[in-house]
Amino acid sequence: MPAPVLELEGIGVRLGGRAVLDGVGFTVAPGEFTGLIGSNGAGKTTVLRIAMGLQAPDAGRVLVDGLPLGRRKRSLGYVPQKVVVDPDAPLRARDLVALGLDGERIGPRLPSRRNRQRVEEMLDAVDAGRFADARVGTLSGGEQQRVLIAHALISRPRLLLMDEPLANLDIRSGQETVDLLARIAREQGVAVLMSAHDMNPLLPVLDRIVYVAGGRVAVGTTDEVVRTEVLSRLYGHRVSVLRVDGRILVVSGQASLPAPDAPAAVTSVTVEAAVTTVTAGATAARL
Repeated sequence: MPAPVLELEGIGVRLGGRAVLDGVGFTVAPGEFTGLIGSNGAGKTTVLRIAMGLQAPDAGRVLVDGLPLGRRKRSLGYVPQKVVVDPDAPLRARDLVALGLDGERIGPRLPSRRNRQRVEEMLDAVDAGRFADARVGTLSGGEQQRVLIAHALISRPRLLLMDEPLANLDIRSGQETVDLLARIAREQGVAVLMSAHDMNPLLPVLDRIVYVAGGRVAVGTTDEVVRTEVLSRLYGHRVSVLRVDGRILVVSGQASLPAPDAPAAVTSVTVEAAVTTVTAGATAARL
């Protein structure tokens, strides 16, 4: 097995006397597509902030390529949930991508043929060449996501971290984004760690899942983790896992499949709406 590109070991975070994360640990391998799954407020963003070095944990450590995070930050790329850019701001898509080359540089960089070529390659890699000269503030949500992905990848990171990138996209744009990321991970060997509250759009491409609830995690393949007994142990109370029409539904308490003439009532349920009560525990639920 290749050495992990990211390792979180025994991560603990407390805020106001409450355990936000408790004994969280997992690894991400090179080229692996990992889903960081949980409802809003479960701690997914905190995990990503710690992985990027933006927040120090109260316990545990973070390793990138086997070294402390501070020495390997260049190995990480980050795509935020969204950016807010004034439509009149004179910032083209290609300009934003080029800024990814100078993330740690103070002052302007002199233009070069090599850098221009690299920008064009990244625009092509995310199928953004057709709107490369459009102002970022005028682009659709899906188009902005493509530009942000190119911006994060142009420095050739080993791991791409993404915070709820599908939250503000329609179904079609969301699926296109997932397919694009899966192709990039496969072709460029870049590991992807993507947070989401609904795992269903990611199911075709996930290698592993890190399910977050009550400050703890369960880690493994989707079939290993998303099971009634595993998630009930993680949440600290009974939850049921249902599979309907290719979708996975997690609901609080005992549940059964709907009558054949009423499938829509169940298929509209999402993971976020499923569980309403979370009980924190002292140790991580591991497989």
